[in-house]
Amino acid sequence: MSDQIKPVSGRKLRLFGIAAGIVVVLVVVSGIVEREQSSADLREWTEAQAIPTVAVALPGVKTGDPTITLPGRLEAYSRAPIYARVSGYLKNWKVDIGAQVKAGQLLAEIDAPDMDQQLLQARADLANAEAAAKLSAATLKRRQTLLKSNFVSLQEIDERTADLSSKEAQVKAMQANVDRLQALAGYKRVEAPFDGIVTERNTDVGALISGGAGTGPAMFVVSDVKKLRVYVNVPQSYLTAIRTGSQAMISVPEYPGRTFPATVETSSQSVDAGSGTTRMQLGFDNSKGELRPGGYADVTLKLTSESQPLSIPASALIFNNSGLRVATVDSSDRVLFKTVTIARDLGREIEIATGLASDDRIIVTPLDGIADGDKVRIADSSKSRVEKKTSSAQ
Repeated sequence: MSDQIKPVSGRKLRLFGIAAGIVVVLVVVSGIVEREQSSADLREWTEAQAIPTVAVALPGVKTGDPTITLPGRLEAYSRAPIYARVSGYLKNWKVDIGAQVKAGQLLAEIDAPDMDQQLLQARADLANAEAAAKLSAATLKRRQTLLKSNFVSLQEIDERTADLSSKEAQVKAMQANVDRLQALAGYKRVEAPFDGIVTERNTDVGALISGGAGTGPAMFVVSDVKKLRVYVNVPQSYLTAIRTGSQAMISVPEYPGRTFPATVETSSQSVDAGSGTTRMQLGFDNSKGELRPGGYADVTLKLTSESQPLSIPASALIFNNSGLRVATVDSSDRVLFKTVTIARDLGREIEIATGLASDDRIIVTPLDGIADGDKVRIADSSKSRVEKKTSSAQ
């Protein structure tokens, strides 16, 4: 048996050792390569995860006839607060709130005893002045008849003539005072200035009346409600889109689902520095008396076709020390901030007046800390890439 076992040669042992070494080297190299590949994949995955994913949307543009709805206030086309011209006490009143009145109709009467006594005194002063003027005229006439016989001098005639002129001037002054007091006495009757409705009554019998002050509440307020004025404050960015003579629609809470036509009549032609708006006046035919002055109304104004503001989600706005901006994504998928101005705040949507184009990709919800020039991934684009990889793997 010992003769049959042949010793292994050294050459075979060397070849076996070399083969084993090669296998070990291959195993080690493959492990290193696989580890490096895993590290590269991990780095690529980490870098990919570091790029934020954002959702984008294009600004919306309203089709059809653009309109804008703004809050407005209804006012009477003619409104007159009635104040007293004479002082005294209210004797009686003839009409109450809601009453239809005609021009010249008696509203109330004022008892003014002080003014009545002043009028009597003025008339007495006028009678005294007239008597003095008659005496002066008679004296002058007699002196003129004696002038030819040289019983009086020209100097005396001149003095009597001047005295008569003075007395006649006093008569005119007294007459003017009487006329003034008589005119004031006529204001003891408080009358309606035009046809309308009594919308306020702020006095009662026996109340002390201060004439000519024009302060405090008016005795009565008479309003002509056959035609109403509608006042609305329009943002500056819409001024060129709303023209005089254009049509508008009014809706009020007391008539849900119903609208009333109105016409843009004029504007203040100036922009209020505090609100950035211009006050516009619309006219509304209220001959049926359906709407009431002082009420609230929603005013829908038609805009010209060349003015169609872009709308974006309210969450897209960024306000910081750089101002009001919107984050967009350029063609290379990098963040680009744009400064914008707001035309109208609609709650969930914001209409932009300037700063955006219709093809700008707006980041719907900008991430905190995002900066200009940052690389981002579009949410829809990343989803399509994942779908492509899945289909190719299958």
